[in-house]
Amino acid sequence: MPLVCLGLSHRTAPVEVRERHAFPSSMLGETLVALRDYEAVVEAVVLATCGRLEIYAELEDYEAGTEQIKAFLGNFRHGNVEYDMESYMYTLLGRQAIEHLFRVSTGLDSMLIGEAEILGQVKEAYVQAQRAGSLGKSLHQLFREALSAGKAARSQTRIGNDSVSIATAAIEMAKSHVGALAGKTAVVVGAGSMGTTAARRLKSEGARLVLLNRTHERAAELAQQLGTGEVKPLPAIANALRDADLVVTSTGASHFILDEQKVLDAMTARSERPLFIVDIAVPRDVDPTVAEIPGVALVGIDALAAVVDETLEARREAVPFVEEIIEEHATRFVDWYQSQATVPVIASLTQKADAIREVELERLFARCPDLTERERMLITGMSLTIVSRLLHSAIARIREKAISNQPEALLQARVVDELFDLGVAIPEISAALTGIDIE
Repeated sequence: MPLVCLGLSHRTAPVEVRERHAFPSSMLGETLVALRDYEAVVEAVVLATCGRLEIYAELEDYEAGTEQIKAFLGNFRHGNVEYDMESYMYTLLGRQAIEHLFRVSTGLDSMLIGEAEILGQVKEAYVQAQRAGSLGKSLHQLFREALSAGKAARSQTRIGNDSVSIATAAIEMAKSHVGALAGKTAVVVGAGSMGTTAARRLKSEGARLVLLNRTHERAAELAQQLGTGEVKPLPAIANALRDADLVVTSTGASHFILDEQKVLDAMTARSERPLFIVDIAVPRDVDPTVAEIPGVALVGIDALAAVVDETLEARREAVPFVEEIIEEHATRFVDWYQSQATVPVIASLTQKADAIREVELERLFARCPDLTERERMLITGMSLTIVSRLLHSAIARIREKAISNQPEALLQARVVDELFDLGVAIPEISAALTGIDIE
């Protein structure tokens, strides 16, 4: 059964397209349950971040499965679109999909190379799929290997060096627009991971913080953690803008929380003081028409990523070493995955041999009722050894062939199935190789 990755990311789609297909974390559970109901989708994991939406799946059939996933993505987008969604999408098959996930988990495919947040997001996608029951044996192993690759990249290379993130980049860009932040009023909208990072950095710069969040309790909790910050309810955002020099917004809202009218009203009450807004949310929090208001400068997440990426030479030097880690982990997973094609016949052969052994032991013990417990144990141990040694070479060779030459391994498995009358449904060679191509 083929392994695939279908998705779109910052590399293929602008933010106005990505936001149409953004999945709030609160929706992931029902999303995975819905995916699981498609006939050709055997297993599925959804990885949704500000920079990408990707579905990793093992499919019963490649053509039917990919069409079903595309239909699913079309059904779940936010509103009607006037563009061809497939022009922004990519479909990766087999080893391509595997290596892509490892590039994501190690930070090589991130908006900001080596970003720290992505490994946690991959883990969260894996956990969500476990909870929803959409994770099976193959994707369980794949994501475990991806997490292992991500951890190895961070511990063994400099890919995660330097404290740089989209949130901290937002603050650096703000300083270039409004000058030193000490004593300036900064409004942070959203108390998630990026909002929290931005607030911490703003505090260290000496800014006066105003914190807003969808839930007042979370904003209050953040203020308590920081030991500073005025907390306001989200509906009061227009009033908060009147005194702000800088706004950093990063919520999970599916609609604009700052539209043109709100900002225009705030600017009218500001006596021509400029306002700098950084929108690092996907979907976007700020209506792009806000940038047309005199005195307002608006920067989005894609522009931030491009600016910051230019400064990360140390991380780029680590890329070849990370590529080696990816190759190692991808090969290990491919070896495991290909060996699974012969697992049913090996398991069936072992079970049949053990069943025969147990029947014959029962007969022997029935004929020899005077055997002591120790004698029974010795005879049982000997029977286990005989069966194990007899089957060992055949099983070992089939497993080795499954890794080095899968077509030949499947032929061997088919012969074993016929000789021992196991009745195992062994996959066709072409179908088994569709999902993984080592070359």
